[in-house]
Amino acid sequence: MRLLLAEDDIMLGEALQEALMKQGFVVDWMKDGHSALHALQSEHFDLAILDLGLPRRDGMEVLSELRRLGNELPVLILTARDALDSRVAGLDAGADDYLLKPFDMAELSARLRALLRRRAGRAQPRLVHGDIELDPASQQVTLKGEPVTLPRREYMLLKELLDHAGEVLTRDRLETSLYGWMDEVESNSLEVHVHHLRKKFHPDLIRTLRGVGYMIPKPSLGIES
Repeated sequence: MRLLLAEDDIMLGEALQEALMKQGFVVDWMKDGHSALHALQSEHFDLAILDLGLPRRDGMEVLSELRRLGNELPVLILTARDALDSRVAGLDAGADDYLLKPFDMAELSARLRALLRRRAGRAQPRLVHGDIELDPASQQVTLKGEPVTLPRREYMLLKELLDHAGEVLTRDRLETSLYGWMDEVESNSLEVHVHHLRKKFHPDLIRTLRGVGYMIPKPSLGIES
């Protein structure tokens, strides 16, 4: 999952980026509203965390412009503006959630997971596909009830494919979900991750559509959604 963080406080931005990356997000951090809006218009993201008091362009302006352009990306406002009218204005402008500073990281993480579930149309927190179960809250993955240890990007790839079971995801889309702007990506990295997941679970878990992308077929029974 790729997340845009718009936050001009350097210490907070660094702490958030580090914490969210540990939770399996790819985090692109923008420090002003102009850069944030440009990134949101030109790149694919799954979610945005938006501070309101941004330099160059206020966060409320960024949100309003995003919605004016028809972009339905889930947006969580993270701000110190605690007045009721500010919260109402943010939600009316198109924010999906609003969290005041200071905040607890566990609460922020839970709110992000809830936003992503709603976007995917899932009510249940866990992803279940046959005998595979993935819990985004704990980042635990099991096969037939037994834990499976996955490196960070293998976990991220599996979650992305399970979140979109039955859909073909292009190579570009998957690489965008696994790597940020500053990451170096080898030409065969995605294929290596797919190969490892097939070895750890089932050889036919991930289907390759040559020239198109990858998918995990959606089973007729047994998936929580």
